[in-house]
Amino acid sequence: RGFLFSPSFRPFHVEPTNIVSVNDDTQRVTDEASAMNKRIHYYSRLTSPADRALIAPDHVLPAPDEIYVYSPLGTAFKVDSCTDGYGKNSSLVTIFMIWNTMMGTSILSIPWGIKQAGFTSGIILILLMGILTLYCCYRVVKSRQMIPLTDTSNWEFPDVCKYYFGSFGQWSSLLFSMVSLVGAMVVYWVLMSNFLFNTGKFIYNFVHDINVTDIVPGTNGSNKVICPSAASGHAPQNRSVMFSSGNRTGFELFEEWWDKSHTVPFYLIAVLLPLLNLKSPSFFAKFNVLGTVSVVYLVFLVTVKAAHLGIHLEFNWFTENEFFVPEFKILFPQLTGVLTLAFFIHNCVITLLQNNRNQENNVRDLSIAYFLVGLTYLYVGVIIFASFPSPPLSKECIEQNFLDNFPSDDIMSFVARIFLLFQMMTVYPLLGYLARVQLLRQFFGNAYPSLVHVLILNLAIVGAGVAMARFYPNIGGIIRYSGATCGLAFVFVYPSLIYMISLHRAGQLTWPALIIHIFIILFGLANLIAQFLL
Repeated sequence: RGFLFSPSFRPFHVEPTNIVSVNDDTQRVTDEASAMNKRIHYYSRLTSPADRALIAPDHVLPAPDEIYVYSPLGTAFKVDSCTDGYGKNSSLVTIFMIWNTMMGTSILSIPWGIKQAGFTSGIILILLMGILTLYCCYRVVKSRQMIPLTDTSNWEFPDVCKYYFGSFGQWSSLLFSMVSLVGAMVVYWVLMSNFLFNTGKFIYNFVHDINVTDIVPGTNGSNKVICPSAASGHAPQNRSVMFSSGNRTGFELFEEWWDKSHTVPFYLIAVLLPLLNLKSPSFFAKFNVLGTVSVVYLVFLVTVKAAHLGIHLEFNWFTENEFFVPEFKILFPQLTGVLTLAFFIHNCVITLLQNNRNQENNVRDLSIAYFLVGLTYLYVGVIIFASFPSPPLSKECIEQNFLDNFPSDDIMSFVARIFLLFQMMTVYPLLGYLARVQLLRQFFGNAYPSLVHVLILNLAIVGAGVAMARFYPNIGGIIRYSGATCGLAFVFVYPSLIYMISLHRAGQLTWPALIIHIFIILFGLANLIAQFLL
């Protein structure tokens, strides 16, 4: 789940059980301090008492200008002097925090998803899925308010699920949270292997003055675009031809030991496995703002590439053309699976919005944030798809990670891969920490029962990432499977069921509301089933 993460705390000495304001005439300070103290106690439940990464003593309050918002499927955001002095954020900050938290690795697969769905239907699906997930997100926000208890201010959505569904809600929310976490970690491992491979290849060729041409179809000129999937029916590894100076024996040896799927995924183990075993990875949260930089740079890269490549769309329905762009394709559920994860913020949206200064603006701010996220996905997806040079290449060449359509010696793509590689290597230990906290605390009552327990869990997670990078390095497939799975629970089923149950208990459930929310549940189920059929 997402959470507020504050690695540094400002001392504010008060009695542990009776928080009082510094100025007795300012009741607002008392209320805000009390609410903050409740949130501290809530997040303290996420870790063991010996682990100080997410907890603070009763006499310490987090500094309102040093708060991190983190989502396993997005990035982290630090608010620097953006609050009103009482730990509350303006609407502008809240909107940006939601946008920043939601933007994740899914953005790399949006152009591929549009290719799978068809151009026109791809655009329509992005809009419709944005609206549907926004509505379900709104139901998540309202779910806590519909509970007839005096104090639910420190509750998150999994707590709401436990209230309505008992132990089943508790354990099922844990299961789907683990699916989202482990799925994100697997995607990260595949992408890190990809970025590390291309970065190492670029550096080796540059240092040794080697001019290499990949044996894949591609365009000519300074803005080269390649089609890796056209080489022997699968993406190439290191197959290339050397044209200029350099030690050929050394070059061949490098290609043997620097392979995208056979060696590089194993090299990452030496760096990341020790970091996963740290008791507290709070240090890495300081670098997660790079996620914002990476997204902004990707938008810049897409814009520059499109300006050089131009628009290539062929919609002629009456003339046979191998470069015809279909407007609808039967594989459209693959895009809905990706979009379920792309718009996924439902497990931490309550935390994000409860710090909004004007709570009456929550719906408006959430809607604006979703609009900006959808606009970003649309811009990147449509621009990459439309500018992909067809002819001479086919739109079917668009890769599940659109950066793979640019050769390793492309300077702008090299910079993007460096940004993303470093950002993911700092986020990965935090994802592992969340997985450890949620799983081990449930079974052992301690997030760090022993080094052996932690090591076994981390080896299993790392092993899954290495296996996928080795045998199934398809991030689009991994994203749509994990997105449709965790989205079934957190996006479609639980928000709809909770809303219908609360209306029924209040005697306000109507047939239109019942039919609409049953349809949403069935859509989520069909979305999951379709991922395994197409």
